[in-house]
Amino acid sequence: MGQGPQWDILILGGGPAGLTAGLYAARGAMQALLLERLVPGGQAATTEWVDNYPGFPQGISGAELSQRMEEQAVRFGLKTAREEARGLRVLEGQPRWFEVVTDQGSYRSLAVIIALGADYARLGVPGEEEFRGRGVSYCATCDGPFFGGQEVLVVGGGDSAVEEGIYLTKHASKVILVHRRDRLRASPVIQKRAFANPKMEFVWNSVVEAIEGDRGVERVRLRDLRTGRSWDRPCSGVFVFVGTVPNTHFLRGLLEMDDRGYIVTNEEMMTSVDGIFACGDARRKLLRQVVTACGEGATAAFAAQRYVEEVKGIAYK
Repeated sequence: MGQGPQWDILILGGGPAGLTAGLYAARGAMQALLLERLVPGGQAATTEWVDNYPGFPQGISGAELSQRMEEQAVRFGLKTAREEARGLRVLEGQPRWFEVVTDQGSYRSLAVIIALGADYARLGVPGEEEFRGRGVSYCATCDGPFFGGQEVLVVGGGDSAVEEGIYLTKHASKVILVHRRDRLRASPVIQKRAFANPKMEFVWNSVVEAIEGDRGVERVRLRDLRTGRSWDRPCSGVFVFVGTVPNTHFLRGLLEMDDRGYIVTNEEMMTSVDGIFACGDARRKLLRQVVTACGEGATAAFAAQRYVEEVKGIAYK
């Protein structure tokens, strides 16, 4: 595929932030294209249950919520393409265009909204990469059913780790949650559910030193941070939830970022480059939730529309 058509707005990423940006851009009569390498919804699509998104008092599955968001945006005219953004260039000229290079070609637009989200952080211990897909996972809803009746280990202490651990108890005979501190960081309501679950066991003040096995995961080596003692714990799977890493590596040197790679924006979601906006989990912010991603996506689309109209010489009122 060669260079694609020119657009008003290109949206990179199809999670809640990108889909909301697409909805608002399409409703604003912008020619908008959303590029997403995987299924729409991002991490939200692999979340078993979302019970803190307004308007769903009984909760809703992450997959269904993502599907509804996509259907709504497409109904208003958003175009989508299953492609992965791999590069972004600023083209000089009047008007100034941006060129997004994908795994299949390239596109040009007057504005870009970055909603690339973040990927799960790795432990960086021996055996993690070797057994990825063979017992090591970063998605309980994706891989949990493979561990029916088996003992699995979850690493982490935040909302994601505890929620995914609770989900895994539907399949596993036991879920051992390992956390490097002596208390969880998850919200109180989630903690209460976890502590009340008879299938959950907690190992405090400990870290994973190595993941071991033959053809698949058979055990992990744990280390107590207080005493330094190491020991082996048998298990069939390791689920890692120790934070996220923003998917912004190819944007380094172009946009201002913090030391972790999260994009710095102002309150209108504008980055350090006029015409490039960012929203969702790839942006530096306090709270990473579906509801905040959607709000930022709407703001980014509105600001991008205003920018495009000004570039085109259309008076903004």
